[in-house]
Amino acid sequence: MKRPRHWWLQAVVLLAVLTLLGVLVNNLTVNLIRTGLGLSFSWLTRPAGFALAEHPLPFSPSDSYAWALLMGWLNSLKVIGAGLVAATLIGVSAGAARRSSNHLLRGLAALYVGLIRQIPLVLQLLFWYFVAFLALPSNPDSMSPLPLLFRLSNQGISLLGVPLSVEFCAVLVGLAVFSGASIAEVVRGGLDAVPRGQWEAFRSLGLPEGMGLRRIVLPQALPAILPGLSSQYLNLAKNSTLAIAVGYADLYAVSDTSITQTGRAIEGFLLLLLSFLLLNLLINGGMQLLNRLVMQTLRHR
Repeated sequence: MKRPRHWWLQAVVLLAVLTLLGVLVNNLTVNLIRTGLGLSFSWLTRPAGFALAEHPLPFSPSDSYAWALLMGWLNSLKVIGAGLVAATLIGVSAGAARRSSNHLLRGLAALYVGLIRQIPLVLQLLFWYFVAFLALPSNPDSMSPLPLLFRLSNQGISLLGVPLSVEFCAVLVGLAVFSGASIAEVVRGGLDAVPRGQWEAFRSLGLPEGMGLRRIVLPQALPAILPGLSSQYLNLAKNSTLAIAVGYADLYAVSDTSITQTGRAIEGFLLLLLSFLLLNLLINGGMQLLNRLVMQTLRHR
């Protein structure tokens, strides 16, 4: 069996990485022994002692830290899942508009992408929270023509009887608008990868722009879109930790409070790291599966 070229370089890099990990683990062990704390997760069973403004399951301050962290993780899943759907809808629409034959629509889409991508996400979250939602009237009926279906006030949104807090709405809108601008560029790049003749073909057949885009162009652009889309989904999940800026009780916010009260920074950050690692692996695995399904479908067309 032939050895790969420069195998010695790979061995040196691997040895350096293992050495660095060994040094970090040794320093961690020495510091834990020096402080007398040790590595322990027994604090997870103790009462949390703090309340959560938003929790999908029953929660009280007498519940354990582990239950509080689970509430934070579920809150993160809720805003990330809704954000992925909303950002995809916004991004695909804006990306398709960037290649529209309508000059006004194309200009508005370009303005949206160019403006949103230049403003830091945390500033956008603060804008949606303080300016857009908290500035609304306190009477929900005054802002909705259909109060039984949709209510909007500075206390939050009620959609079909489902109440959504102001914090959740601000994080959701901020993540969706911010990530949608990046997704729009990914979609635009994928559409540009489709040969120009495909666009001219459906237009020569008299198909409407939207129908030709959905049935002819977009399916061919998916192989070029999905890899970049996966990266944007992962970025959205990681950006959700900025929800602490508007007081949303996501996993990062609950972990920060738990670490402050217990002093268990290492254990808290390990749990936070593993939680987001699991979440990102699920997103990445789902996108890889979708990519394989798309490629198989295109091969059998």
